[in-house]
Amino acid sequence: MGMRSFDPVRVGELECTAWVSYYRRRWLTFLGAAFGLTRASFGLSWPATVRGGWLVLRANQVWAPYPDNDPDAARAYMRRFYELVGRNSAEGFDPAEAARLELDWWRAHRELQHDGDDVDVGELVGALAALYSHVYSVDRETVITAARERAAAMVSSDRWVDQGRDPASPLIAEERAALVRSYQALLGAVARTQR
Repeated sequence: MGMRSFDPVRVGELECTAWVSYYRRRWLTFLGAAFGLTRASFGLSWPATVRGGWLVLRANQVWAPYPDNDPDAARAYMRRFYELVGRNSAEGFDPAEAARLELDWWRAHRELQHDGDDVDVGELVGALAALYSHVYSVDRETVITAARERAAAMVSSDRWVDQGRDPASPLIAEERAALVRSYQALLGAVARTQR
């Protein structure tokens, strides 16, 4: 199983767990979800999964503080993560560009979170589609649905955060469902355009 043959339900559920634990600053839970997400999304060996999960955790930790975060450090961690993925896959993407695109959607999401009335969700959708297009070597238009659904999951997550981060909130199920739909659409797009 590689990064073009993942289980979209498992990946969506793990990403939801990662987001919930991120916003609740439950770093051990986040790390477990990051390990699972890294393995389920990219089909890495367990040693590479542990290394990759650690890099994703560190990137998120230096990104998390608002407004005094460290985007350059987050980008450097994500570059190392994408180098790891590249070494362990047949994909030919540029790790530095993948890290830049990853941080582009993180930034677009953060702007949406904090300036929501003035920021168009379209920028977030475009940033996600650009990342998918680059990493999977597919046309951007083929991954727009995946990007839209993932952005919708973020909107649900942001509402959950704004409403107090209740772990029993129905918004978590809404977020999870959108993430599963996102990964189903992404898997369909990459399957249709196998290299």
